[in-house]
Amino acid sequence: MRNVKIENMDWVSYQEKTETGRCRIILPIGAIEQHGPHMSLNPDVLIPSHIAEQVAQRSDSMLVAPAISYGYKSQVKSGGGNFFPGTTCVSGSALEQYVYDVLLAYVNHGNREFVLINGHFENSMFLCEAADKLVKHCELRNLKVRIYLLSYWDFISEETIAKVFPKGFTGWAVEHGGILETSIMLELHPELVDMDKAVHVEPATFPPYDVFPPDPSWVAESGTLSSPVEATSEKGRWILDECIAGIVRHLD
Repeated sequence: MRNVKIENMDWVSYQEKTETGRCRIILPIGAIEQHGPHMSLNPDVLIPSHIAEQVAQRSDSMLVAPAISYGYKSQVKSGGGNFFPGTTCVSGSALEQYVYDVLLAYVNHGNREFVLINGHFENSMFLCEAADKLVKHCELRNLKVRIYLLSYWDFISEETIAKVFPKGFTGWAVEHGGILETSIMLELHPELVDMDKAVHVEPATFPPYDVFPPDPSWVAESGTLSSPVEATSEKGRWILDECIAGIVRHLD
């Protein structure tokens, strides 16, 4: 396989590939966040990083930047909350500025097109702000920059959802640490998953509002918002294959 990871290149090779804006730069952005007692803290980083590398392998004009591992604060109704040990997050303003600075550095290298692959739901709006800010800044410099922002789960079809969740799908909002992420991790990094520690919980239900400070009693003690016990590597393979193919198709 070709080396598509910028961090593994020498600067001369990187310059040759990116001069005059010939490459799209893919930037995975995730979070360090608990995903239940059965799984490591880094699925939100490892999953978009893998997808980014596979997408880049299918093109001769894409490179993958080192992932941004720290994301916006875990929220109770989408990530279990920011009070679990190991969950290590930054403020929205910090994430926005950091992503902006990283992208600006790549612009200054001569790059003009970027793909942000998000692996942590809570990041979304701050990535929008960073992208919008960068585009406006570049317009003032008479530079034409294009940024694609996507979350990998948006490329999963209803047909695949029906296969992965034959008993019914309760929605992405409660899939934190559940079948989706656990299945993908079983396919990519089975050494980081211990299904003997997987805890069955019913899909979480929440009131139609948030409260601050967050209430830990809204979340199961496991930290997951739905049950991971029916996760399999085969399901993970179905999801990944479709996400990668869908992203490649849309970017082409």
